[in-house]
Amino acid sequence: MPGLSSWVAIGDSFTEGLSDLAADGSYVGWADRFAQTLALRDPDFRYANLALRGKLLREIIDEQVPVVQQIRPDLVTFCAGGNDLIVPGSDVDQLADEFEQALVELRRVSEVVVFTGPDPRKQPVVRRVRGKVAIFNAHLRAIADRHGAKLVDLWAMPVLVDLRAWSDDRLHFSADGHRRIALRTAEVLGVPVAEDWREPWPPVDPTPWIRSRQADLAWTRAHLLPWVRRQLRGESVGDGLHPKRPELQPFANHTSENGHAAPV
Repeated sequence: MPGLSSWVAIGDSFTEGLSDLAADGSYVGWADRFAQTLALRDPDFRYANLALRGKLLREIIDEQVPVVQQIRPDLVTFCAGGNDLIVPGSDVDQLADEFEQALVELRRVSEVVVFTGPDPRKQPVVRRVRGKVAIFNAHLRAIADRHGAKLVDLWAMPVLVDLRAWSDDRLHFSADGHRRIALRTAEVLGVPVAEDWREPWPPVDPTPWIRSRQADLAWTRAHLLPWVRRQLRGESVGDGLHPKRPELQPFANHTSENGHAAPV
């Protein structure tokens, strides 16, 4: 995308960067990685990341979209709805309508990139809403087409089905998963990069059945049960937290050794 000098990323934990940890304990993620690539091409490039873990679509629309309308960046990336889809009883069609209304407002001020959800067929709990994700993705493709938005189709990235693309919590991407998504985003926007997100994963030996069941039990205790408790209490993992890059500023060209993003 020629002439891209400013970008605001909005959304939830996917765009915040969980669970791509930097050396200093902060989160990097695909957005910071791609921002670093853009900053290396243009030292004056400015970037903000308003995304925050746990946010539902309506919260993102109410809290983050108005900031974009005020800033009016060249580009906004908009990924939302994933947390809504895993809530029992959520209405996919209604979510799509709300998403489209927000996209229309964003398109008035910026170029927009949206993201489909990935295929969760190997994730033990999230795969139960695989059908809802697929329907929501179909809506997103149609919405992007109707309003001239670019689309990063995560469902169409078979490398993301591999469990190595995911973190131990089985809800967020690993560092290499985020790296591949950053590469795919660069491809969609026409930004040259040296690596290919399609690179096959190295061969791996099958995991013994008993070890898989032990891992499932450990995951249930460490991640699933706390998530269920938060849902019952109406709590979010993002409560009390603030966006990591709330203002549109030049992106510092730090390296991963300094605890910041490495270019893709």
